[in-house]
Amino acid sequence: MISIGITQLTKRFGSTVALHGLDLTIRPGELFFLLGPSGCGKTTLLRSLAGFYIPEAGTIRFGDEDVTRLAPHKRNTGMMFQSYALWPHMTVAQNVAFGLEERKVPSAEIKQRVGAALESVRMGAYADRKPNQLSGGQQQRVALARALVIRPRCLLLDEPLSNLDAKLRLEMRTEIRRVCKEFNLTTVYVTHDQKEALSIADRMAILEGGHILQVGAPREVYRRPSGRTVANFIGETDFIPGTLASLDGDQAVVDTAIGRFQGRLGDPADRPATGSAVTLSIRPECWRLGETAASVNSVPGRIGQSVYLGEVAQYEFTTAGPTLKIYELNPRHVGAAQAGELHASADPDDVVVLVK
Repeated sequence: MISIGITQLTKRFGSTVALHGLDLTIRPGELFFLLGPSGCGKTTLLRSLAGFYIPEAGTIRFGDEDVTRLAPHKRNTGMMFQSYALWPHMTVAQNVAFGLEERKVPSAEIKQRVGAALESVRMGAYADRKPNQLSGGQQQRVALARALVIRPRCLLLDEPLSNLDAKLRLEMRTEIRRVCKEFNLTTVYVTHDQKEALSIADRMAILEGGHILQVGAPREVYRRPSGRTVANFIGETDFIPGTLASLDGDQAVVDTAIGRFQGRLGDPADRPATGSAVTLSIRPECWRLGETAASVNSVPGRIGQSVYLGEVAQYEFTTAGPTLKIYELNPRHVGAAQAGELHASADPDDVVVLVK
């Protein structure tokens, strides 16, 4: 296991700055996700770690070693691409062995390591098949075995599940985490799929425009986004504009068009002045519906359109201000559009006050 240290990393393509002085530390053995919309810089950062791009400024360290300008083949990283990049004329075993042959590993050791790598991804019975005889999920496992067999210092994954159907993606999420933890690999994983990141990451970084907006564990980033962009990208949320009435520590009171709310700052280090414009972020599943008003954070309104999905119902809740999205687990208010006024309320811990 190694740590990865990134300090003031800057990468340009002509006049376009793809990475703006990034600072990031990835812990040994961590499954770390780079997440963000297309063009945010996540793939550029991954390819800089692999050595395919050389930055204009800054440093990349694997443990204590500065690898910023080291050639890709000397970094000993395992890389999995979106397309898998398997040789169609080679068998599964030959594809996995390729990196070892390039490194002049003795043939007996190659055979042993290839067999072990295929067994680790549960593909030992397919060693003699060609890639076109495999399903997409099986090809993905072979690509993972090929990355593992060289015993890399770290594993770099570039949207490895994007070509799989929904069912296979769910299966392979768990499989990738199992393999990474079994081998104690420091792993950097690029994706735009929030559910993928939330389900298996140890920590994640949200990027936009070549900047890192927030780093944290999945629950931390989802429950306490630091800004509007993060809140909007990770999951769904209701944004309610307001004005800061008071602030005590990270506990805030905010006046809005639909009432006064108590909540917590998304970024405790970014402290707005009383009277400043702020935005509330409340996840749809955090609202509770009732026939009477709650003591705090209660909004009167009516259910408009609704979608019933069995275990959950999705409502549009019409208020005197913005229309809210409300998700009700084990729904009890389906068909309540004609039932008159209801009250939606949210716990103060579920109300995030955003400054930016």
